[in-house]
Amino acid sequence: MQNGFLEHANITVSDPDRSSSLLQALCGWHERWRGPSRLGGWTIHVGNERDYLAVYTSGSPVAQRFAKGVPLNHIGLVVDDLEAAEGVVAAAGLTPFNQMNYEPGRRFYFFDWDGIEFEVVSYG
Repeated sequence: MQNGFLEHANITVSDPDRSSSLLQALCGWHERWRGPSRLGGWTIHVGNERDYLAVYTSGSPVAQRFAKGVPLNHIGLVVDDLEAAEGVVAAAGLTPFNQMNYEPGRRFYFFDWDGIEFEVVSYG
């Protein structure tokens, strides 16, 4: 059997620089690459040496918002310090919610500026 892992996810955002800055502050990631998308628009790859999120914009306003769960429920991120992560989210002007503590870890959720839901979890 193969041993796979998720290399990246590509999400459309209204401001890739703003999203990249948030993800770097939240997860301790770095910008791996930035440049024009093959099909137009602009992309920043932000993550670590193994995996990343591609934050993409076509250059036009995000045309369509989806209801929660359609087609994506949320993106899960693991951090060492949940309280510090919650502070980063709040400092960005976003609202953490649903702070919960159940096995296997503690977590909270937030919506970014484009309505994408993130779950932030700590297993420590």
